[in-house]
Order: sequence, then C-alpha cells, then structure tokens
Amino acid sequence: MTQEIPRTPEAFASANGLRLCYQTFGDPAHPPMVLIMGMGAQMVGWDEDFCEMLAGRGFWVIRFDNRDAGRSTNFHHAGMPDVASALTRAWMRLPVTAPYLLDDMALDVAGLMDALHIEEAHLVGASMGGGIAQALAIRRPQRVLSLTSIMSTTGDPALPSPQPSAMAAVFKPPPNDVRGYVAQYVQTWKVLRAGEFPEEEARDRARAARNHERGLNPGGAARQLVAILASGSRRQALRRVVAPTMVIHGDADPLVPLAAGEDTARHIPGADLLVLEGMGHAMPMRFWPRIVEGIVQVAR
Repeated sequence: MTQEIPRTPEAFASANGLRLCYQTFGDPAHPPMVLIMGMGAQMVGWDEDFCEMLAGRGFWVIRFDNRDAGRSTNFHHAGMPDVASALTRAWMRLPVTAPYLLDDMALDVAGLMDALHIEEAHLVGASMGGGIAQALAIRRPQRVLSLTSIMSTTGDPALPSPQPSAMAAVFKPPPNDVRGYVAQYVQTWKVLRAGEFPEEEARDRARAARNHERGLNPGGAARQLVAILASGSRRQALRRVVAPTMVIHGDADPLVPLAAGEDTARHIPGADLLVLEGMGHAMPMRFWPRIVEGIVQVAR
C-alpha cells in the first residue's frame, strides 16, 4: 500500500442480543462497507491487505466474526446438529430445523450497523456471507447501499451439487492440535482453490495458526451449515432486491458451482455478473484487483 490506512484493534459490539467481534479499516467519515464471511470462517478470512485495498478506494471497511465463529457469541448450548440428517432432508426437499437461520444472521449485521451508528452500508458477502447479505437486502432494503455476492448462491436445491472432493474437505473434522489443524487447513484450501496458487500456500500456515489462536468452533460451522439448509431458496425473494448488485463467481468453483452465481444474478433485478476464469471457492491474491474493482464499480 502506498498510503497508510488506519485500523482499529479488534473490539466487541452488542448486536441483536449477541456479542460480535469486529475491526475497522479506513476513515469512519467514508461510506461504510461491511464484509461478511462464509460458513465456519472467521473475519480474518478477509485478509488485512484486501481490507486495506478497499479502504484505499474510499470506504470505511468493517470485518466481523459471524455468530458461532471466531470471538463472537457461540451457540455451544444448541449442541452439535445431525448434519447428515439435515443434508438428507434438504436433498429430499423436506423441512430442516436449525437453532438459527440466515435471516437471524442478517439481523446480526443490522445490529452491528446499529452499534456503529451506521444507517446504511455497502454489503460484501462471500459464500454463506453472500447469502446473509442477500437476506439483509431482502429484509431491510433501506439499510443496503449496494450488494456484492461472491461465490454464493440463491440456496435453491435444484442447483448443481458440490464436487465430492470439496464436500469431503469442508466436512472433515478439524484436529484440535495446532500442527494437525494447520496441515488440514493447507490441504482444504488446496482443494477449494482448485488450482496451483503457490503464493497462497506460502501464507496458509500463518493464516491457519491465526485461526487456531483466535479459537476454533467446529460445532459453529455445523450449525451454520444447518442454518443454510434450513433457510431454503431465496430465488423468488431476490426479485425484491432494489440495491445495485454485483455477483462475482469463479468458473472453477468446486463447492458452489458457477451455476449458483449465474442463478443469483438472474434473479436479482439489474444485477451484474463478473465471472473470474480459474477462480475456485476462494479469493486468491491474484484475483484481488478484479474483485475490488467489481465491488467498487457497484458501490459507486
């Protein structure tokens, strides 16, 4: 970065009855942009350099731990869900019960905005985070200045399934010890990136160690997955979205196939679709300039 981007230390806010951990980058006088992470991921999944790139384009960038992830309120009291049963019921188009839904997580975002005195914000969501951002744009349209949905989906069960290798990588229980967790993290992201990214692999061990240090919550990831399944399809509701929308998806995504991104763009009025060749279910550094440009384009 050629300019010094101010950042706050990690802090906590009371939001929607929960305690959410968050951090900001840039000038609070600039238009706010809230980054929403995916299933089981912590806010540090939004790399600091990526946050600074967005802040350098004139936004006040906020990243945070979703409920049941990182340092935010966990739902251990809800117990470990039966993921296999939930997946089977979703596949059979039967109702799935969950401790909370993506709508509840969307209201967490609105609560965080309230705590930070933000009336309206640009929303950027990745994977499950894209679904949460969509849900807020549906439920609280007045709070959303623009919507960027990255490697996400409408949640419709008719869409193509993930590749078995990606499913296996995501659902493999993480080891508790640091060395085991780091090794599995490296392997998981190798599968999800679906290509050769040595510059990412060089940073993976440090990323994994940071996740481990901030606190692992495998039950939280399972509950978030069940929340996704229980929330069902947003296809028809997305037709009510009025925020300018950018849908970004990789054509090599093994977990959420490109068809899901195309479906999202097709059902949001006026949405733009940016397809990145060679990008899997991750945001490698080499794609950052184009991703940031897409986000800024719709936010402007």
